[in-house]
Amino acid sequence: MTERYDTLIRNANVVDAGRDDAVPGDIAIRGGKIVAVAPNLDATLADEVIDATGLMAFPGVVDAHMHTGIYQSLAEDAVTESRAAAWGGVTTSINYMRTGQYYLNKSGPYREFFPEVLAESEGNFHVDYAYHLAPMMASHIDEIPHLIEDHGVTSFKIFMFYGGFGLHGASNDQSKFLMIGDKDRYDIGHFEFVMRGVQQARVQFKDREQHISLGLHCETAEIMRVYTQMVQDEGKLEGLHAYHAARPPHSEGLAIFIASYLANETALPNINLLHLTSKKAVVAALQMQEVFPHINFGREVTIGHLVLDTNSKAAAFAKVNPPIRPREDVEYLWERLLDGDIHWVVSDHACCRTEYKLHCGEHRHSIFLAKSGFGGTEYLLTAMITEGRKRGLSMGRIAALTSANPAARFGFPSKGGIVVGRDADIALVDPDKSWAVRAVDSPSQQGYTPFEGYEMSARITRTLLRGRTVFADGNLVGAAGGKYLKRPY
Repeated sequence: MTERYDTLIRNANVVDAGRDDAVPGDIAIRGGKIVAVAPNLDATLADEVIDATGLMAFPGVVDAHMHTGIYQSLAEDAVTESRAAAWGGVTTSINYMRTGQYYLNKSGPYREFFPEVLAESEGNFHVDYAYHLAPMMASHIDEIPHLIEDHGVTSFKIFMFYGGFGLHGASNDQSKFLMIGDKDRYDIGHFEFVMRGVQQARVQFKDREQHISLGLHCETAEIMRVYTQMVQDEGKLEGLHAYHAARPPHSEGLAIFIASYLANETALPNINLLHLTSKKAVVAALQMQEVFPHINFGREVTIGHLVLDTNSKAAAFAKVNPPIRPREDVEYLWERLLDGDIHWVVSDHACCRTEYKLHCGEHRHSIFLAKSGFGGTEYLLTAMITEGRKRGLSMGRIAALTSANPAARFGFPSKGGIVVGRDADIALVDPDKSWAVRAVDSPSQQGYTPFEGYEMSARITRTLLRGRTVFADGNLVGAAGGKYLKRPY
């Protein structure tokens, strides 16, 4: 007897990273998994039939760089921002988390801290989720094997500029911001031993070494300190132009050189260079790849840095670290992406509501007083399609950049493709639906977006998570059913 399907998606144009063009076909789902991808599957075998005529079926987006719970409580943020993710075709959200100010606003060992993170997350995400963790203190390095073995956390992070800057600007009180011990220092020496700890874990866990990696936010606090003071003293620049000048691209480049040299020194081969924003940063990254060919560098950019530039009308609403750059840097990122030098694209989603984003009073719109970060996971896939088509980027490459590549890098072999045996995570996209971004339409609690008014040329019509519809026709569907993904998943 032929087994039945739970769901059959009929007449879709199926997009996958293994080929440039979409291929007509049906997708059969059973038990949350894809069980067949072929033309003309028998619809009478399906309990539910979804007609996807005229639509493209993309693998659900794996948004590998999000910050949930940074400005609001984690339990609250998980609900609203994962709704925004599902609204945009995202089915897996990988969130950065650390001890210290913001997030849970506490310090201590990860043995105590991370179970609290998981408890606040459980039952609140509308998409599947995982975490990258940052060893902030020397004692955290010793916990890396425990985090891998007991919680399936296989990716870690260093914020290179935190040694001299806070989240929003210069800070001389690192003990308050980072909440580290009197004997701890968050500096290059600490970074070296984080790398050594991650590499020791790769040696210890040979069965998952390919998925154990370290990501770095590459900016140099010493350079930023000098330039921030200079820009503020001169007073000639405002808004995004001032912030770009205060955190100049060569600050990124220098940090990339330092990170790469330390990776070689510590024999750590899996390094992720996060949210590259400028020509100087990407050139530095490619130079380091030539110098250290044995290091597997992952190079990431954000959709914000691929769409926005310093002339954006969003002004302080688009403040983010590293900064939004001039248009020539934006176009260079696209050149390198089209040439295959960028490996995945993310949102760097960090919901910061209007009342928190801007400083109150006379200097309300000061770029230096505004808080850093903004949301955008809901626009990641459609903006990639919109901008990518203008530049000749194939649909298959978009699927690779937004789904297959981050899934492979971060330990999700069951995600990232419309392939038999994988999770039925699917985003149905109308490729001919034009619309303008309006913050009021998004499920995010942010209340604004620096993408306001941006004209999209494609729209998500339905998102399926493990075969279950979680978003359809403009509405979220059902209760939060996302689950924590212990890696490798």
